[in-house]
Amino acid sequence: MALQKGSPAPDFKLKRKTADGLEEISLYEQIKKSKVVVLFFPMAFTGGCEKEMCMVSDGLSELESLAAAVLAISVNSPFTQEVFAQKAGIKVPLLSDFNREAAKAYDVLYETFLPGKLDFKDVAKRSAFVVDQAGTIVYSWSTDDPSVMPDLDEIKAALQG
Repeated sequence: MALQKGSPAPDFKLKRKTADGLEEISLYEQIKKSKVVVLFFPMAFTGGCEKEMCMVSDGLSELESLAAAVLAISVNSPFTQEVFAQKAGIKVPLLSDFNREAAKAYDVLYETFLPGKLDFKDVAKRSAFVVDQAGTIVYSWSTDDPSVMPDLDEIKAALQG
């Protein structure tokens, strides 16, 4: 079961690939500046994940206007994520949890992703967390159904609360 509201948010230090090279992003460094929306998504270059990341990219300025940063995490390599972001026009920073450490810490890994179809092990579940500047999870949502998208209105309400 994903970490719940009121839990301390585990820190992570994950890599992001940009045109300037690899950059390390730390949750704890980010919460010194703003609240953070942490989104886990299963895999780059899949229809549902592209839909989610484009939806969040389209609403990014609204989330930022609520004094929040958005970080999206998958188990793909940072190099794959960079190409995915470029091809899909994704503006949200995509972080690589290639070693599955963040997804394990937040308890959002599928044991088997799409059993009978893909049968992939240790893929991140579609999940959303809002972390306040004290490092506490103030919103937690996760689904076992990869076709279900997070509710941006709920996330915005958590940021305003």
